Amino acid sequence: MANTARSRAGNSEQAIPAFCDNRGVTPTRDSAAPAEGLPLWRVPVTYGAIGATRDAELLKHPPRGYRPIERRVRIGHGAARWEYAWVQVLSWGIQRAAGFHVERVDSPGHINELTYSPVTFDDAGNPVIPAVTGHGDETIYAPDGSQLLRPGDSALLKWWAWPFKIPTRVVYVIDEPQRRGFAYGTLPGHPEEGEEAFLVERRDDGSVWLTIRAFSRPSNRWYWFGYPALRLLQALFTHRYEKALTGRIDEPEG
Repeated sequence: MANTARSRAGNSEQAIPAFCDNRGVTPTRDSAAPAEGLPLWRVPVTYGAIGATRDAELLKHPPRGYRPIERRVRIGHGAARWEYAWVQVLSWGIQRAAGFHVERVDSPGHINELTYSPVTFDDAGNPVIPAVTGHGDETIYAPDGSQLLRPGDSALLKWWAWPFKIPTRVVYVIDEPQRRGFAYGTLPGHPEEGEEAFLVERRDDGSVWLTIRAFSRPSNRWYWFGYPALRLLQALFTHRYEKALTGRIDEPEG
């Protein structure tokens, strides 16, 4: 389906190895990296429960000390809506549509090569695809030419009303015939610690759904003081994400 430098692997879920914890770093205006000046791809995420947003029971069993959320909305119907939605999600388009400027941060190919695709299972417990090694040195493109993100990618998000760049890292990518998406984790300089996943699903009746699942907490004592405002901002952007995939698309929905 995709026009790629290498074919996209269907039925696969890719994840990065767990990075160590690194809490308590205050944000800076010029860089998301810690004071020692590490390049962003070398900076560890700021929480321990990497990949916890894959768990459908996150609301019942969140990582201790974190507040979970989950939102699921129907965003349309048909093949055109499905393709539009997953391409937007896997190319940072959903963040751009919500009002963020997204600055991709390059990382060496061997960092992405350390990613893997764990075996996934169907409802009967049968393996869907064997685990394979990723190819981090190859750029992958969607049918519309959009560059798709990969596990291990980093990005800086900037919102006009926030004074700092917000650093994030893609911690896993889901690529299945009827379900696609990714999750990013927070890096030092992010106002929160935690993880947020964006998953698009096409159901048997042709309907297309977006699920946003996250867990988070303020990243330091200063942000704890403004926690009510952070929660309001999180709710605002969750609503924008939901609206981002329901707009008009070029092709009629079928």
